[in-house]
Amino acid sequence: MNIGLWHDFRLKIVYLAPIQSPFMNKFLVLILFTFSSVLSFSQKELTQEVYFDTDKYEVPNTEKNRLLLFISTLNDIDIASISIFGFCDDRGADTYNLILSQQRADAIKAIFANNEISESLITNVDGKGEILLKIVEEENLLKIRGLNRKVEIIVKAKQPKPEVKVKKVIDSLPKIIKEKSVVEQIKDGTKGDKILFKNILFKSGYPTVTPNSKKTLESIAVALLEREDIYFTIQGHVCCTQYTRDAVNRKTKKRNLSEARAKYVYDYFIKKGIDKKRMRHVGMRRKFPLGGDPEFDRRVEILITYTSDQAK
Repeated sequence: MNIGLWHDFRLKIVYLAPIQSPFMNKFLVLILFTFSSVLSFSQKELTQEVYFDTDKYEVPNTEKNRLLLFISTLNDIDIASISIFGFCDDRGADTYNLILSQQRADAIKAIFANNEISESLITNVDGKGEILLKIVEEENLLKIRGLNRKVEIIVKAKQPKPEVKVKKVIDSLPKIIKEKSVVEQIKDGTKGDKILFKNILFKSGYPTVTPNSKKTLESIAVALLEREDIYFTIQGHVCCTQYTRDAVNRKTKKRNLSEARAKYVYDYFIKKGIDKKRMRHVGMRRKFPLGGDPEFDRRVEILITYTSDQAK
């Protein structure tokens, strides 16, 4: 059955007079449930279009700002896949339009990567060539061609996983050795130790930490105040960029996000009373990805360079 007709059929049933039959009531409930399920599924897809000037694949500033705003809305979405499709208007040869549409799609992909959206999520980057022009009035011709010079972006979210009840571990099983926390590593730290701030997560494209990371960062600052004998370098990292490049700081529009993250932590420690002579900060770009989930590459580490006994 055609899906459009099926939607229409279900909506008509909703407005029927009350039916006394228990069987029909159950059937009506089932139909309503199915209809709401279809609607909720459709909400799992986000779309965005980016428009281009004639014969250009560079993204205009106004369109780039719109795209960055769209990317910022993806921070709280568990993304399953991203598809990017490039198009041209009907002018130009077929081969030329196919190449140009692919260049436009590639330009959008690069912006996603520069703003810490993992390339592994981008499953399609295709140039589709020209969009054929239908017969229209002359005054609408330029407008329609302008709307055809575009890239379409489709972001699909992952379906929520069903809750799984975890059974209690039997006491007789061997206990797993607990990994040291960041605070414990700082207390036991010595020269050459690199300490990853595991629970300090950054918002994609920004140098600031997520709200849930603030308390953890404060506890780290307290531990460093107690270990006033150690000197260290704060190293900032980013995810997802190409060729170990740094990512773009959306706040300043500069390509120095790893440095900005290290500087953010550096400034925070100073506010908490840590002597700035004990610290330096540096951006590591994307030289040392951890692998796995991209959010863990948006990170900061400290490298203990020496202790006060060695400094004397």
